[in-house]
Amino acid sequence: MNTENRNIQDPLVIDGVQYRSRLLVGTGKYKDMEETQLATEASGAEIVTIAVRRTNMGQNPGEPNIVDVLPPSKYVYLPNTAMCYTAEDAVRTCRLARELLDGHDLVKLEVLGDEKTLFPDIRQTYKAAETLIKDGFKIMVYTNDDPIAAKNFEEMGCVAVMPLAAPIGSGLGIRNPYNIRQIVENANVPILVDAGVGTASDAAIAMELGCDGVLMNTAIAGAKNPILMASAMRKAIEAGREAYLAGRIAKKAYASASSPVDGLFF
Repeated sequence: MNTENRNIQDPLVIDGVQYRSRLLVGTGKYKDMEETQLATEASGAEIVTIAVRRTNMGQNPGEPNIVDVLPPSKYVYLPNTAMCYTAEDAVRTCRLARELLDGHDLVKLEVLGDEKTLFPDIRQTYKAAETLIKDGFKIMVYTNDDPIAAKNFEEMGCVAVMPLAAPIGSGLGIRNPYNIRQIVENANVPILVDAGVGTASDAAIAMELGCDGVLMNTAIAGAKNPILMASAMRKAIEAGREAYLAGRIAKKAYASASSPVDGLFF
């Protein structure tokens, strides 16, 4: 997908490349390839994550191939190190993705701590990020909602930082908006909420907090109607971004008349 040098109003910019959509979507958990294709189209997403260990990108001839329904001429692939629990596994997975995708270097790095919570192992993630950055990869990194860790990843050279809103697949929404806001306010790279979104209002809140985008999979793929939910998420992202740019009114403890009283004749 050619996304270079486009004149886009209010673009999402990752490593110097502009994208129209601030919604990034996963490609797993759908019932079949057709649903994957239709939901992705309804979302308006340009960047799609690919779980390298679970997705056929051509390495398994004769099996359904994600490339056939989401062609790389139309979408930007974001290979994902899902289900990696050590830095070594994550590095190996990214290198495999680069081979399969002819030198593609933009990847989503996640190194998990345990199978129950799926929280990131920050120590292992630091280790993997350091190796991959030296190896020429452009890292979008999944982390917890710790502002210190987020800043450290930025300073290491990650091109985007992706703090969780809540545990992966939980649908709990943003549990700690104050930390997310602090991460956003101190960042010089894009901040995208990743994990925990359950419905459209969660996505809108993330954008209203100033996040540059949201990445989700389960919230769409696990919905009763994934295609309709994908459309809802697209609108929520757009509305949340517009509300953030517009600037909300200040919260007050008391009522404030909606009609001015100055200049009344009685």
